[in-house]
Amino acid sequence: MKEISEMKLPDNVKYTDDHEWAKDEGGNVKIGITDYAQDQLGDIVFVEMPEVGATYEKGDEFGTVESVKAVSELFMPICGEIVAINEGLEDAPEQVNSDPYDGGWMISVKPSDTGELDALMDKAAYLDMLKG
Repeated sequence: MKEISEMKLPDNVKYTDDHEWAKDEGGNVKIGITDYAQDQLGDIVFVEMPEVGATYEKGDEFGTVESVKAVSELFMPICGEIVAINEGLEDAPEQVNSDPYDGGWMISVKPSDTGELDALMDKAAYLDMLKG
């Protein structure tokens, strides 16, 4: 397990209490799990993702991540429609461990309310939460 000081936490993403991240990509929002979450889960062996075109409300479960230790639910940080999934995770779910913010992204969402993104935590607030 990494120390909190060793976690990769980019400044350009927002964070949730459930350890998902969300990044504005100029209209759509990419979503995945944080470096902290993947570290706690251990080796990721499977990612279950939603169908493109499905719509979700903020807080809805949109999939699961299975590791050698546990199965964890994934929760929507914002409401919106799934416009893309990271199909590369089907054959290489370990990308979530090695590169959670780039190669390990999970879904891209067209947000229903762009203001919801602003309500998520920034890096400093997320770090404070992790430190307790």
